[in-house]
Amino acid sequence: MIGEIILVVLIVIGVIGRSPILATAACLLLAVKLVHLERYLPTIERRGLELGLLFLTLSVLVPFASGKIQLKDFTAVLTSWPGILALMGGALATYINSKGLDLLKFDPQIVVGLVLGSIAGIVCLRGIPVGPLMAAGITAILYKLFKMLGGPL
Repeated sequence: MIGEIILVVLIVIGVIGRSPILATAACLLLAVKLVHLERYLPTIERRGLELGLLFLTLSVLVPFASGKIQLKDFTAVLTSWPGILALMGGALATYINSKGLDLLKFDPQIVVGLVLGSIAGIVCLRGIPVGPLMAAGITAILYKLFKMLGGPL
């Protein structure tokens, strides 16, 4: 019962915060629970992120498939500051994601904070959730910084 109440609260937060993704996700999960398809929740949990990342990657790769990105665009990436910075950003993001995975293995309970923080970011900062690994990676970096500065961790 508490799960359904939380989902309804998330729907309301999503509607008030103008976050259709949050409201829709909570609605879909509530529907799964209400029609007694809870047996699929572990599969959704395990494969949902992969499916979401698949569609995110598809949307990012559409310019390649549609021909909007040409060979000259590749040379521009390698010879311009924005392109070089984008390469560095992509490499840094994957490194941060690996640190997030390490943190999740070390402290799986951190997921609660990541979920609540993601919801706050969606509603308050108009953010877009793209994955718990990046959130965990940023958390791992903040954790190390806090520890270096003498925080009580």
